[in-house]
Amino acid sequence: MSKLRRQQSANTSNVVETKNLTDVKAKTGNLYESIAVIAKRANQINISIKEELHNKLEEFASHTDSLEEIHENKEQIEISKAYERMPNPALLATTEFMEDKIYYRRNEDNLFD
Repeated sequence: MSKLRRQQSANTSNVVETKNLTDVKAKTGNLYESIAVIAKRANQINISIKEELHNKLEEFASHTDSLEEIHENKEQIEISKAYERMPNPALLATTEFMEDKIYYRRNEDNLFD
């Protein structure tokens, strides 16, 4: 697990906590815009975690096509369990957003005018 991932995971619990909607809304002035920012960041985190996990598990991939030769690798299982214990990307993104660690900008082109 990367150093950044460990640092983010250490500061975030795995338990979902209710947030005060006025606090979330206050960050952007619009609740739905705040949720959209959190969702986009959660997607970025999820993609990076998935790529990192696949890169680590690729080292253990066997290149045989036989179904009878399936064997378990303890290191591979430990890596998978470590990633399963990590907080959900949405929790990480919400924590980053509430701590003002996410940079976002508003597109000034209003499509509905």
